[in-house]
Amino acid sequence: MALSCPSTLPYSHHRKISTTTAKTASISAISVKLSSPQNHSKLAHHSSLKQPPLSSIFIKHPEKPRPPRSITNNTIKSLFTGIVEEMGTVKQLGFDKDNSFTMKIKATTVLEDVHLGDSISVNGTCLTVTEFDTASSEFSVGLSPETLRKTSLIELETGSLVNLERALSPSTRMGGHFVQGHVDGTGVIADMTPEGDSLWVKVKVSRELLKYIVPKGFIAVDGASLTVVDVFDEELSFNFMLVAYTQQNVVIPLKKVGQKVNLEVDILGKYVERLLSSGFVDSIKSS
Repeated sequence: MALSCPSTLPYSHHRKISTTTAKTASISAISVKLSSPQNHSKLAHHSSLKQPPLSSIFIKHPEKPRPPRSITNNTIKSLFTGIVEEMGTVKQLGFDKDNSFTMKIKATTVLEDVHLGDSISVNGTCLTVTEFDTASSEFSVGLSPETLRKTSLIELETGSLVNLERALSPSTRMGGHFVQGHVDGTGVIADMTPEGDSLWVKVKVSRELLKYIVPKGFIAVDGASLTVVDVFDEELSFNFMLVAYTQQNVVIPLKKVGQKVNLEVDILGKYVERLLSSGFVDSIKSS
């Protein structure tokens, strides 16, 4: 989503929490804390997270060659509706240990039935709950370097509000559209213009993403399911309108022109592109 849940970011937050003896010991320690009635405020007693040396986040260490990833290469393991359940507040973010970037968020609704390993969408990014404390209404997620490079989460700071949504359960109403929490990229707010009690928002995007965006189609902006109004190919941008209710329940109106937003385009467009590029249509015609 951090370490993120399965996502194009690059699905690093859904890797197994326990891959080494040291990590297994760490998970065991967490389990003991959770089961101990004397430790309901474990997060509150943690020392403050260190402010991150941001330059180190973007250092890519040598790794084995791997095939290039495509925007159409998605594995669906968690789904969201894009209907924001609440706005949480970033309490801390930084390195809690060497090479481990953690964000702690204060929230209430998304913690009602939370478990370790659950997926929560934070500004449209599917992330994995690594710790939580219902008594103090806080939970923590880890963020990989690739997540920070790919999304707008790097712009967050203590006190920032974020859109939150739990992953779908079998009984959830489908109020928005299918949102994976796989951020395809970021856009930049180019204009915000009020009209009555509504708000027009125009977002500038890359040409690679714009090809998947169509008028009256779905798009997830910072995890909120929205309907595209118009697409401006010459300006490499699109717009949408927020009604008064939506403005009060998502973080987009709190941002300023020039700030980034996380974008996830409608997966249907990516599937169509995949089918066309694979020669599927030609094979049907020739059969």
